[in-house]
Amino acid sequence: MRFLHSMIRVRDLDAALHFFCELLGLVEVRRKEVPKGEFTLVFLSTGAPGDPAEIELTYNWGQEEAYSQGRNFGHLAFEVDDIYAACERLQAGGVVINRPPRDGRMAFVRSPDGISVELLQKGEPRPAQEPWLSMGNTGSW
Repeated sequence: MRFLHSMIRVRDLDAALHFFCELLGLVEVRRKEVPKGEFTLVFLSTGAPGDPAEIELTYNWGQEEAYSQGRNFGHLAFEVDDIYAACERLQAGGVVINRPPRDGRMAFVRSPDGISVELLQKGEPRPAQEPWLSMGNTGSW
């Protein structure tokens, strides 16, 4: 058995792709338009060699209401080379850092559809630094 993907329903495909690809750095690997079913599937990958896991964004055409936030899904987690640079890039793109990387190791943000995303520093934690060290939590993650 091998893990294939996790699926996330998104209301605004462009906003989701901006967050996951342009800000987070994932790569679109394939897309499937299904006119008869009125939905689009977009598969994303880290692009890292040997990393077969993917995220499937499911966009149901004409979805007006936001999807409910179920408690049965926790979060997506990504290892990053530089936790501070990743948070700076996301923040500059308008993303709220819900749990700042005060410890130089871990941060949480949310996608445009409210999906909790954990960022973990690759290797050892980075030395604590401002403004992250003094920044409080915002909202939930």
